[in-house]
Amino acid sequence: MKYYLVTGGTGFIGSAVVKALIKKGHKVRILDNQSRGSMRRLQDVKGKFEFINGDIRDPNIVEKACRGIDCVIHLAYINGTEFFYSKPELVLEVAVKGMVNVLDGCLKNNVDEIFLASSSEVYQTPSKIPTPENVPLLVPDPLNPRYSYGGGKIISELLTLNYGRKFFKRAVVFRPHNVFGPDMGWEHVIPQLTLRVKKIIEKNNTKQISLPIQGTGKETRAYIYIDDFVEGLLKVLEKGNHLEIYNIGSMEEVSIRNLVAGIGRCFQKEIKLLPGILSKGSTPRRCPDTTKLKKIGFNKKLNLNDGLQKTVEWYNAFAHLQTRND
Repeated sequence: MKYYLVTGGTGFIGSAVVKALIKKGHKVRILDNQSRGSMRRLQDVKGKFEFINGDIRDPNIVEKACRGIDCVIHLAYINGTEFFYSKPELVLEVAVKGMVNVLDGCLKNNVDEIFLASSSEVYQTPSKIPTPENVPLLVPDPLNPRYSYGGGKIISELLTLNYGRKFFKRAVVFRPHNVFGPDMGWEHVIPQLTLRVKKIIEKNNTKQISLPIQGTGKETRAYIYIDDFVEGLLKVLEKGNHLEIYNIGSMEEVSIRNLVAGIGRCFQKEIKLLPGILSKGSTPRRCPDTTKLKKIGFNKKLNLNDGLQKTVEWYNAFAHLQTRND
């Protein structure tokens, strides 16, 4: 059994990871300032973890959080596409200062293992789909604020792997690909589409509704439900090799058109898409190659439609939480 520090542990992915580690009998400490996280997500394990309320940009707080720890899972970051455009300087500050502080905290406290949450955004528009871990990482246009997110993740990977080579017994990077599920936040595609559909239905409850979208609807993503993602990460924690990178996601590529249709079925509605302009820098296709993950024992269990049903039901029931800062 290990003593884990999970940065960003009250976030969507972080809280799910914390609960899984506790279930396996590990000791867990969380570092989070709850700027986007919530203790609500951890109610069923209340009292079973340590919590430090602090900012990942504060080196003293991070050093304190690393004391006595065996392994750090570094998830703290600013996610949500709208923030890439509206707060790129903050995204990069949290990325770079946070990563340096975590590495310094580990070195000062002799932490042997570090696992970095990177992102599918490091690929941008990949040359190959499904995309393996060894394709080039890209920042196509440094003037486009969207790339603050992917750029920050690339820097974080470089720091982790190069510090890892010299100072850690295991330094591993994992790249989540479009993880979704109940209570995943409000700034992502599935929650935003769900809430927009809900509002349209409340105003015009007809069999078919019209929904404006960015792009044509032919753009694709590959979504993985949170429970499957956590199982994939647990495999990486158990069997991931030093200085290796692992995609964690699904190879089930789906168009935005079909995704919206799936959301519509959850509401028992037909949805007519009204195409619009795609934000500059958006990726036309994204689907990871998860061969490396499968080789260490991972198999996805939940299909997209079942995951959508659970997610849409949650957002339909708890839409009122969006106005609360908890």
